[in-house]
Amino acid sequence: MTMTLPDRAFLEQLARAAAAETLPRFRMAGAVANKLGEGFDPVTEADRAAEAAIRALIGAHHPDHGIIGEEYGSEGEDRSHVWVIDPIDGTRAYISGLPVWGTLVGLTVDGVARSGFMHQPFTDELFVADGSGTFLLRGGADPQALETRKGKSPGDATLFTTTPALYEGAGREAYDRLEAAVRLPRYGCDCYGFAMVAAGHADIAIEPGLAPYDICALIPLIEQAGGVVTRWDGGRAEQGGDVIAAGSAELHEAALELLDA
Repeated sequence: MTMTLPDRAFLEQLARAAAAETLPRFRMAGAVANKLGEGFDPVTEADRAAEAAIRALIGAHHPDHGIIGEEYGSEGEDRSHVWVIDPIDGTRAYISGLPVWGTLVGLTVDGVARSGFMHQPFTDELFVADGSGTFLLRGGADPQALETRKGKSPGDATLFTTTPALYEGAGREAYDRLEAAVRLPRYGCDCYGFAMVAAGHADIAIEPGLAPYDICALIPLIEQAGGVVTRWDGGRAEQGGDVIAAGSAELHEAALELLDA
C-alpha cells in the first residue's frame, strides 16, 4: 500500500499559523508560568496559542489523524497517522529573547516519523522534510535542498547540546567522553542544533531525556538529509529518551562507541 503524506504546502501552512501566535509575542513582556513544583519548566501564552492553531488546522484537514501535543495532550494516539507537536521547543530561549527556539511538528505513520518541520520565524527559516527530502524554505525563495555533512571522525566534528548540566551520573561521563573527542562543542541551541546537522553546518546533536514531541519532527529532517538519528542504545528515537543525531552513519557509529566506552 502506498503511504500518503501531507504535502509541503500543508506543512508550511501549519508553520505559518503557529508563527502568527509566537512571533508577535517574542521579545515582549508576556506572562510566563512554571509547570514544575520544584525547578523551572516555563510555558507561555504563545506555547498554548500556537499549539491550538496547529491542532485546529490538523483537525480541519485530517480529522482521522491522531495528535500528541506538549500543551494539550493526546487524542487518537493509537491511529496510524499521528502528529506530534512542540509549539515552542526552547521556551527558555524564547523568554530570553534568543532566536534559537522553534516550532516542531512531526508526523508518524505506524510509529515511524515520516515528515515534519522545524520553523524559526524570527530568522524566517523553515526546515521541512516531506518524504522526498529535506528543504530550507526562506523569504519566498525557491526551496533549497539540504544535505548533511559527511564527516567520519569525531575529531573533525562540531557538536551541539543544550547544556552538559542536563547529564547525570554515567550519562555525564559518557557525554564528557564524546565532548572531549570532538573539535568544537557548542551549547544552548535546543532544536536549532539538530536543524544545523540537517543543513550540513554541524555534525552531531545530542540530548538526554527527550520527550517524543522534542524529537519526532527532527528525525525526518536529519534522515531525509542523509543523517542518522537514534537513542544512545541504537534504537529508534520516536519515543524520545537519550538521543543522538549525526551527519553520517560512520560518525554516528563512532559517537555511539564513545558513549558506550
